[in-house]
Amino acid sequence: MRKILQRAVEVGEVFAQANAFVKRFPGSRYWPDRQWDLAIVLDNSAQRGDNYDEFYERASWFYEAVTFSEAMKSTTPGLGQAYLGSYADAEGHWLDGGKSYTLHVPADVPAKLFWSATVYSVDTRCLVDNQQGRGDRGSRDPDLVVNEDGSVDLYYGPTAPVGKEPNWVQTIAGQHWFSYFRFYGPLEPYFDRTWKLGDIEPA
Repeated sequence: MRKILQRAVEVGEVFAQANAFVKRFPGSRYWPDRQWDLAIVLDNSAQRGDNYDEFYERASWFYEAVTFSEAMKSTTPGLGQAYLGSYADAEGHWLDGGKSYTLHVPADVPAKLFWSATVYSVDTRCLVDNQQGRGDRGSRDPDLVVNEDGSVDLYYGPTAPVGKEPNWVQTIAGQHWFSYFRFYGPLEPYFDRTWKLGDIEPA
């Protein structure tokens, strides 16, 4: 019995990872030509669809996170939040803590309040526990370097690119990671998808 239960834990963990990090839910890919998915694929806070319980959708989100409310999947411009998740780079490879990447955030991010891009550990689904002591960069950071056209370039990797430290988040070699891009008070260009976020690109 102990061996059976141990095996069940191992298989369940792999199932949870595949269900969360390679989403197969209809409509979960936000832009067809990007690696960004809707992080929350639940339809509502009851976690029930028409004539069925959203078991797989629930398992996906709650493997990654710990709470959910209607406001976290806003459908009203200017209110609530919207979460996109990226688990792979532009080429479809898992994000590797030992490699360097860039993320181009175009100007005029459709967020009424602010936006943030956060790095999480695949193993713990918590903020990356790095020596730098931070796991995200966003529009509230006073030292964030903004390009002349209003866009922002973010950097990820075990070491900072020279001169780019304010826009860098340290990742850890030997650990995989994923990112959430959050819109607080998402605006119409987010909902109609006319504003498009870049992929996380290998540097």
